[in-house]
Amino acid sequence: MTYRVVHWGTGNVGKHALAGIIDDPRLELVGVHVSSDEKAGRDAGELAGLDLRTGVLATTDSAALLAAKPDVVVYTAMTDNRLVEALADLRDILSAGVNVAASAPVFLQYPWHVLPEDLLRPIEEAAAAGGASIFVNGIDPGFANDLLPLALAGTCRRVDRIRCMEIVDYATYDNAAVMFDIMGFGKPLDETPMLLQPGVLSLAWGSVVRQLAAGLGVELDAVTETHERIPAPEDFEIAAGPITAGTTAGVRFEVRGMVGDEVVTVLEHVTRLRADLAPEWPQPAQEGGSYRVEITGEPNYHMDIRLSSATGDHNHAGLVATAMRVVNAVPAVVAAAPGIRTTLDLPLVTGPGRKAGTGSF
Repeated sequence: MTYRVVHWGTGNVGKHALAGIIDDPRLELVGVHVSSDEKAGRDAGELAGLDLRTGVLATTDSAALLAAKPDVVVYTAMTDNRLVEALADLRDILSAGVNVAASAPVFLQYPWHVLPEDLLRPIEEAAAAGGASIFVNGIDPGFANDLLPLALAGTCRRVDRIRCMEIVDYATYDNAAVMFDIMGFGKPLDETPMLLQPGVLSLAWGSVVRQLAAGLGVELDAVTETHERIPAPEDFEIAAGPITAGTTAGVRFEVRGMVGDEVVTVLEHVTRLRADLAPEWPQPAQEGGSYRVEITGEPNYHMDIRLSSATGDHNHAGLVATAMRVVNAVPAVVAAAPGIRTTLDLPLVTGPGRKAGTGSF
């Protein structure tokens, strides 16, 4: 079966997702949505960074794309600083009867008891009205802290705690809005960025600890959060711009799922802009960064996930992995029952056709 796909958003994740759609024989690209006039009219192959032309030209006309009745929209638009607009996009797509495989907003990975009801209900109602499904995933929130830890938990006699960690150097992550405005790098330590405003961490990653708990059959009593920051020892440059001595150069935070006073599920991020910063914080399993799953129980597990790429660094590899987790899920999302679907609902997505030399790649 061939699935008719509209791709929505061609930024850091989106360009990799678009390339993955173009080279997948199961998928027929029928439209590309962009947010700027500068990108409108350009060929999808060019926007994906490929040395080919598809004949599919990008447009800002979302109504025309939905009127073409695709089977699915692969949605990779930036949402961190435009949540209201992104949720409106998703409601429009779902109510038009079009399924969605998306990399964001990340709280839709598992939104129950995470997203306020006045924001969640319209998404559920749009999906019901259109008879469409939506699946939001990636790497984190995503497979590094739902698919992989829950697979390991399925081999345990007893699980006391699941901890999922991202330990990554973000110096090569080239997105100034995310790095400076949202995460607060390069900002004074006495200035609280968007990410660290009370409740934001639990909104962004509460879906992780709640889905892990749901996978264990545990009802959480509360979700708590904590964070700390460290200053830059001197001026230095990162891909997104300059970091001034004394401003934020490292962030560590935890989101914890609690049963009474017991910590049951944990999402932890250890984010540096240089490898020599905060040596006492957890260290990655490889230079640049890695993801980690720790299960305390019987048996115990410690699993490090080391991403790399022949065409970029660890951050590049993570962007590709995020994109392809979503693209490869398209057939399962189209087949799923209407509504918000999660990793707990979908069958195992294995990436058929992605073996080099089989007509894809």
